[in-house]
Amino acid sequence: MQTSIRLREARTSRGWSQPRLVRELRQAASRRGQPLPSDASVKRRIASWENGHSLPDDFYGPLLCDVYSTSAAELGLGYGGSQDSVLLDASYPASPDAAIRGVGQLWRADLNGYEPLLQAEPSEPAWNEASLRWLVAPEPAIPQQRQASLRVGLGDVAAIKTTADMFAQLDDQFGGEHARRAVIQYLSNEVDPLLQGRYTEQVGRTLFSTVAEATLLAGWMSYDACHHGLAQRYFLQALRLAQDANDRRFAGSVLSAMSHQATFLGHYTEAATLARAALMGISPVATPTLRAQFHAMEARALARTGDVRACEAALSAATRALESRNDGDEPEWISYFDEAELAAEAAHCFRDVNSARQAVAHAENAMSGSHVRSDFFATMVLADAHLRAGDVEEACRVALDALDLGEQLKSARCVSYLTEFRQNLAGVGDSSTSREFVEQAQEHRLWIASGPQIGT
Repeated sequence: MQTSIRLREARTSRGWSQPRLVRELRQAASRRGQPLPSDASVKRRIASWENGHSLPDDFYGPLLCDVYSTSAAELGLGYGGSQDSVLLDASYPASPDAAIRGVGQLWRADLNGYEPLLQAEPSEPAWNEASLRWLVAPEPAIPQQRQASLRVGLGDVAAIKTTADMFAQLDDQFGGEHARRAVIQYLSNEVDPLLQGRYTEQVGRTLFSTVAEATLLAGWMSYDACHHGLAQRYFLQALRLAQDANDRRFAGSVLSAMSHQATFLGHYTEAATLARAALMGISPVATPTLRAQFHAMEARALARTGDVRACEAALSAATRALESRNDGDEPEWISYFDEAELAAEAAHCFRDVNSARQAVAHAENAMSGSHVRSDFFATMVLADAHLRAGDVEEACRVALDALDLGEQLKSARCVSYLTEFRQNLAGVGDSSTSREFVEQAQEHRLWIASGPQIGT
């Protein structure tokens, strides 16, 4: 395809006019500290490119890759794959400025549906690098003051916090795929300019901490949608932002999220290391609930390795920590981790070490009644535990409860739990109970998404 056609389609497929592209190019140039000529001049260049009369030069080519969040090759330009390497890089940001640039590029690429990023695999070395780099990090820093026209205050930060909390509630109730794009659009359009703005050190630290929370949410939602490489990159950016906000408690929570994902993906040694790094790194400022969560993440990883004694020791430490908590001293963002949440983590652990009866006992105590997706996961673990205990009828009954509970959820991770249950159910052999269950289950949206249906 001719370069001119590719450039035109890159613009029109996004619904952009030429003046809109001029604005986007000007913003991208401003982020690089580079001026552009008049709007009329830039518009003439765009028309020339799209009509095949000329090609973008070494200055405009990278800017187009930036605003379209795509590679030079996809635009038919003769530049190297620098945009690919930047977007797909899973290394820990080297500075606060690098974190700002990196997270902004990720938001734009994600929003524009950049396939190599959405389909990227996580980097195993990145988990170890991030935990080590964070543990030995120097004193936190915020970017040097820019000559930016946009002045950022605490009111702007409060607006980000309130908006992110709203999205977190939607994520909890409807799953990560429900409003993920809306979150990224908000972060790219509204939050990125604030990061590029002018603020005092105090406001900067509060801004970084709040944006770290919002970026962690983007990571969790991407993880829930099974965009695992993208989720890992969001987690890395959130960790760096929390570091420069001097918010070690929240940084530990980011490492805990990374541990959760690593266990889900089968990287159990890395998952245990991340949980231990979180415990070690925030030891002077740790709260009981945070310690409980980190011990629980370590237990989840150890259960998958088959180390029963170490898993049970970590769960016992989590229980003791949670029993000593004082809710008034805990960060607001960890308030969800309560006895029901710990019971759910324990249920996962005992299921994974084939202690079905203990898994059942803990899963029955894991229903919060207020967190839809968490309750779905706990119910599916309960169903799987009954199945492993040989009680097929009860397993099927509970699985149907989970399907009813999850009818409103849009979550690839939920689908993966159902896929695993289907495989385990098939492994126990055909029966009238399983056939009747499958017949009822086929009416549920999540079950349909989990694999081919009977008779197809």
